[in-house]
Amino acid sequence: MAVTETTVAESCAAAKRAARGIATASTAAKNAALEATARLLEERGEEILEANAGDLADEHAAGLTEALRDRLRLTPERVAAMAKGVRMVAALNDPVGEELERKKLASGLHLRKVRVPLGVVAVVYEARPNVTIDCAALTIKSGNAIVLRGSSYAERSNAALAAIVREALAGAGLPEDAVISLGGGGHEELADLATQEGLVDLLIPRGGEGLKAAIKKVATVPVMYAAAGNCHVYVDADADLEMARRIAFNAKVQRPGVCNAAETLLIDAAIVDRFAPAVLADLRAAGVQLVGDERARAAAGEVEVEAASEEDWDSEYLGLKMAVAVVDGVEEAIDHVNRHGTGHSEAIVTASEAAAESFVSGVDAAAVYVNASTRFTDGFEYGMGAEIGNSTQKLHARGPIGMRELTTFKYVARGDGQVRE
Repeated sequence: MAVTETTVAESCAAAKRAARGIATASTAAKNAALEATARLLEERGEEILEANAGDLADEHAAGLTEALRDRLRLTPERVAAMAKGVRMVAALNDPVGEELERKKLASGLHLRKVRVPLGVVAVVYEARPNVTIDCAALTIKSGNAIVLRGSSYAERSNAALAAIVREALAGAGLPEDAVISLGGGGHEELADLATQEGLVDLLIPRGGEGLKAAIKKVATVPVMYAAAGNCHVYVDADADLEMARRIAFNAKVQRPGVCNAAETLLIDAAIVDRFAPAVLADLRAAGVQLVGDERARAAAGEVEVEAASEEDWDSEYLGLKMAVAVVDGVEEAIDHVNRHGTGHSEAIVTASEAAAESFVSGVDAAAVYVNASTRFTDGFEYGMGAEIGNSTQKLHARGPIGMRELTTFKYVARGDGQVRE
């Protein structure tokens, strides 16, 4: 069974032992485990969906918003997408052992810089059971062990998925403890996980600002935050307005409960009267609650737009709500984004190359889009096969956390008897 009944420390110690075995595993063995995982996902789809239905019906999930229930819900299509993602990871080049640099030193030593696994990665995440598979696939291929701590309201789903991966690992001759699921414990368990020095090499929390704050209070292991996404779409004065209408709608509505969905729409004052009524009508027709500044409300025509509070500009709604502001040019848009954004994903819609370059260079974010939706910030879309999350930090990784972001490097020096004088 993948959900353990041991302590957090015991689980992390087991993962540490397994990490030694998977770090030196051949690419063929790792790919065999991934192919077996994909096959078992397809063969046991009904079993996975039954476990997920149990989670959705459980009292733990009763108070979830519809957006969070959507993140928790699995469908045959989503299970198939998980299997596809695992196979994509298997098809990627193995990062372990990749040579990053080679040179001969004055001493005669031949120095190589090579990519190696981190060791034990721990991931804390909420709702989305597919994260279990994405994380496991990426850590297996990158030669790491992983300790997974999902939400209590997704415990059945996560357990079923982790058990499949462990079976696939064992079948490929790899240590099954390279993937361990802790289930959904309380805050005490979270603190235990965040303080496993010497056992956990990197902790990645996926969740909102509350989770981030809770871990910051107690963590003694290295942490890389897959943080919140307060993302913006700015429609420039030189934008193609039909293109802007499609992009703004997609960025908000296509899947509003995820971190790369847009939460704020910025409209240039020069085109607001021509653009705002149509796009805001689109959003309202899709059920989006709109709040805005005085100029946005004045330009909305017949569309209802409530007054925005100061908190609205800093909010990640993760649902069908959007803030709208009018700005005087690209520099004011950049200033608004940098003041209120979380450094996740930002977009400009414009036909002006000068405005695009100003926005790209001026906005401080992990991903910046010109004439495209923010919804593309995703490891799958970026050709990584999957992702563990999106980092808004600058060290040691930024943007989608894929295989290479789960590695570090070592220097290997070869000589023929050199000693330092």
